[in-house]
Amino acid sequence: MNIFRVIRVSFRALGRNKMRTFLTMLGIIIGVGAVIAMVSIGAGAKAAVEARFNAMGTNLLFVSPGSKNTGGVRTGFGGFNTLKVEDAVAIKEQCPSVKDTSPSVSTRAQVILGNKNWNTSIQGTGAAYPDIRKWDLDLGAYFDDNQVKSGAKVCVLASEVRKNLFDTDDPIGKVIRIKKVPFTVVGVLVAKGESAGFGSRDDMICVPYTTLMMRLQKTDFISSIDVSAASADTTTQAQAEITDLLRNRHKIMPGSDDDFQVRNMADIAESAADATNILTLLLGSIASISLLVGGIGIMNIMLVSVTERIREIGIRMSIGAREKDILLQFLVEAIVLSLIGGILGIILGVGISKLLKYIPIFASITTVVSINSVLLAFLFSASVGVFFGFYPARKASKLDPIEALRYE
Repeated sequence: MNIFRVIRVSFRALGRNKMRTFLTMLGIIIGVGAVIAMVSIGAGAKAAVEARFNAMGTNLLFVSPGSKNTGGVRTGFGGFNTLKVEDAVAIKEQCPSVKDTSPSVSTRAQVILGNKNWNTSIQGTGAAYPDIRKWDLDLGAYFDDNQVKSGAKVCVLASEVRKNLFDTDDPIGKVIRIKKVPFTVVGVLVAKGESAGFGSRDDMICVPYTTLMMRLQKTDFISSIDVSAASADTTTQAQAEITDLLRNRHKIMPGSDDDFQVRNMADIAESAADATNILTLLLGSIASISLLVGGIGIMNIMLVSVTERIREIGIRMSIGAREKDILLQFLVEAIVLSLIGGILGIILGVGISKLLKYIPIFASITTVVSINSVLLAFLFSASVGVFFGFYPARKASKLDPIEALRYE
């Protein structure tokens, strides 16, 4: 039997009841559209996470306080002050794979400018902080090493603080008060946006860590150390060098736990990518359930179609149609149903993915429609047609021609 004739006959048969055909395809349309939309959301989340980590640099490491056992009681990570400025200096000077370091200490405070005020995070950093974090300046300049060493009362504003205190005015050279201490604004950082669900990165003020430790917090310890390795390829080596150096400086005996933690940005980025991959798989799996429901709908309608066309099948067999011809006829009808539904579902899924950003509640969601997800959904819809259409087609092909012709 000519395959093109089979396809033409299939379209004619499906066109006899257009509404039933459309409702049968609807399950496949919704299933394919849902799979593409959900996978695009997962892929968009992965792309957003990767872009954020790439913007920070894959040669970035973080050194933070670890846990400590005191009287049989172990504190959690970060629950005990163990890092000092001297540790950051030693890491920069004695670790060959390290390019630069920036001690970090933070607090929150009410910032005042005239009759305006704003509660924000005060981040004490070194002069290398913007280079390590790959954070450019929008206005002015960052404070230098001399200002850090002298504990100068200077500050650099993130964009949200600038907006709330100065609006559109130029803040460079203006004086603000942090915990009643006057600070001169020397720069403004470019906007970075949200920080993966942990609030805005633009809601902070950077000051020299020495100034914060002496004038605002009165402490000898630092919260963490930002480290940039010489290159992305040397981060693992830098991590090992920092670990050996700090164990020696903190006099940690062999076999004892570290009282600090060194985290590699590349490892964090890989873990985040794995998490988003699992999210994408979960979303796609949930959406694919509707494809199975659509396949069951195809099987149901094809069984009804076989029952309605028993006399037609008997006539075809009586004039020479073979079992495989009948099998092919009904199988092609099921595949046509699923493929047309798949094409319409692709259009629906891509449309939903593109339109989500225009809906206010979903405006922050990034979607990425990949060719692979489209092809996968299309092939899966075709497979559904073959799988769920085979049984009705085989049932039609096994009918007894005599009994079929007698059927009323």
